[in-house]
This record gives sequence, structure tokens and C-alpha cells, in this order.
Amino acid sequence: MRIIFIGDVVGKPGRRTVAAVLPKIREEHGGDFVIANAENSAGGFGLTKAAIEQLEDSGVQFFTTGNHVWDKREGVGLLDARENIVRPGNYPGDSPGKGVRFARCGEVRIAIANVQGRVFMPPLDCPFRWVDACLESVEKEADVVILDVHAEATSEKIAMGWYTDGRVALVLGTHTHVPTRDARILPGGTGYVTDVGMTGSYDGVIGVKKDAVIGRFLNQRPVRFEVCKTDLRCDYIVADIDEKTGKTTRIQHLQEKVEE
Repeated sequence: MRIIFIGDVVGKPGRRTVAAVLPKIREEHGGDFVIANAENSAGGFGLTKAAIEQLEDSGVQFFTTGNHVWDKREGVGLLDARENIVRPGNYPGDSPGKGVRFARCGEVRIAIANVQGRVFMPPLDCPFRWVDACLESVEKEADVVILDVHAEATSEKIAMGWYTDGRVALVLGTHTHVPTRDARILPGGTGYVTDVGMTGSYDGVIGVKKDAVIGRFLNQRPVRFEVCKTDLRCDYIVADIDEKTGKTTRIQHLQEKVEE
């Protein structure tokens, strides 16, 4: 089974990039199941029904998220209404949505899970202990487990890779919007990358207009962030998974640019 995972989709430019490049990616690489991180897909912060539907029309089948999933009220409502969206499972209390959901690819049962890191981010429940409980709960229900680790610190994501090696098929880091290009298969058969990167405009600072971000660093005052719109690229992972063992046999970290 071949999985395509698309890095954080940033605003309308990101959605336009997916629409432009995903058919080409599928033509070149195939791909049985397509997942995208969509926490920034609507205006750069949060998600909306229209944004998710546009990505589905482009061929994305499932969506992971992160800390920005709460930024739009409409998006929060989607977490319970949609079976193909997960949010970080280690938010405390009775937060809307779920941290793990299931999908089918032919006869293969896939569990897609989402967890958020704590280093340089809001203090949540322990991501490692949440993953332990999650994996125990899906053990008899899934043939393949895919984990999106939405975290700031590279060390925390690498630690999660080693911690889950042999227990999940893929550990895919998101959040920083910077592709780390360190895709590999760990000794236990888990495909790993520290950060997939982003899908949207590279003509700025992680998808946002550069002048506003530079001004924020210079002046330390709040500014309005807007997504930039040129130099569109898609960072993505192509991974082959053995359905019988639930382990990765091949992984590639790639980038596709929109020709303008």
C-alpha cells in the first residue's frame, strides 16, 4: 500500500497548490491513500468546511491537524461532524473531536492518529503516554497505524519516532513548515521524518508575508499575518507499507513546485 502525506496546507495558496500538483503526484507515484495536514488550510489559521471540501475535490482523503485547529469556530464544529479529520489527542478534558480515527484502503484497516508536542508549545497531557493508550486501543482494529506528531522541537519528534519504532507504520512530524529531509526507516520498520514541511507559498516566512513577520521580530508588537501567494510548492511524503506487517518498506521526502 502506498501512502501520500502532504505537509501543512497554508491558506488558499496551499489549497491551490494541492489542486495543481496532486494529480501529477498521483500520476508519477500512484498512491492508494492521501492524507494532508489541514490545520492552516483556511486563511492560514484553522479550517473551514469549504477549505476541506476543496482539498477533498483535489483528491485528499483524510486530514490531520494541530494547535491551530481551534482558530475558527466553524472548524471546531467539523471535528465531531467529520469522520476523516483528527485533532491532537492529548488535549485535556472533553475536547471536540478525536485523536484517532479509522479509514479503509481496500481491505486494509488504517488508524490515523494525531498528537501534539509540549516543548515550546502549550502544556498538554503527555504525548508519549497518550500514544501508548492510543496504540493499545487500536491494536485489534487496525492493520496499519499512521501518526502525525505536531510539535516544535525536533528532539521531541525524534524521540517519538524511536519510542514508537516497530509499533506504527509511519511517524510524520508537522508544525514547523520547514522540511527536514531526514526520511528514513527505523530499525523496527517505522518510517520516520522529523518535519514534512508545508504546502503553499515559499515567498515569505513559513507561508506568511515576510514584512509582517520581520516587523514582529524587530518591534515585538502584534501584527496581522497574511499568507503570501507566489512561489508555490508542495512538500510531501511517499511511503510504501506492507499491509501484513504494518511496517514501512520504502519512504521518500519530495517537493513539487507549481509552474507559474
